[in-house]
Amino acid sequence: MENALLIGLSRQMSLRRELEVVSNNIANLNTTGFKGDTAVFEEFLMPGASHNDFGRSSGKLSFVQDRSTWHDLSQGPLRQTGNALDVAIDGKAFLVVQTPRGERYTRNGSLQMNPAGELVTTEGYRVMGEAGPIQFQAEDKDITISRDGTVAVPDGVRGRLRLVTFENGQRLQKDGASTFNAPEGVQARPAEYPHVIQGAIEQSNVKAVVEMTRMIEVTRSYTQVASLLQQHGDMRRSAIERLADVPA
Repeated sequence: MENALLIGLSRQMSLRRELEVVSNNIANLNTTGFKGDTAVFEEFLMPGASHNDFGRSSGKLSFVQDRSTWHDLSQGPLRQTGNALDVAIDGKAFLVVQTPRGERYTRNGSLQMNPAGELVTTEGYRVMGEAGPIQFQAEDKDITISRDGTVAVPDGVRGRLRLVTFENGQRLQKDGASTFNAPEGVQARPAEYPHVIQGAIEQSNVKAVVEMTRMIEVTRSYTQVASLLQQHGDMRRSAIERLADVPA
């Protein structure tokens, strides 16, 4: 009888994990450059049941195993802002930013200038160019950012945004709301044909209706499993009580 309880518990644990993923997606509906996640599960077959009185074909137990989280790296909708420092990337490239933890990669192009004249993200991370951080002078104005990421002013060029791509983006690890970390063995390579759009940002690619619907489905499934486990517990309690009533 413990087999049914363990299988139900594995299902509840997977549903709890999926609910966490869906909740995080919904919480970041308005986060610039955010990429949604999807929980991935697989079947885990236990080699045998706890009792040996099952037939060979029915002796295996099927559990639910939390395998991984899949990143939805599809492009989100673009929104015009009119801010000369904002950029959106049309394609699969990432901006490179310098954080206290090292280089990170983001699609959040909501940029600004810090007091030192450096181009930074809203979190204050320096945006990296091909020759280092993008640095402006005090008198710079009428900033333009071209399609290939070149940052220029009427007096000259201030740098070119470092844009990179990854052969397998699913191996990237999230490090914040809209930044990714490349683990060991994952190499960034220069984007061959970048397409940067000035004065626009990429919004979150999370679809609110889909995520809300999924949250309802997960909640209902969790409730159904809890109800089945409760019924199973009631049956077990009833069986024990009847056995106790048997005359000696």
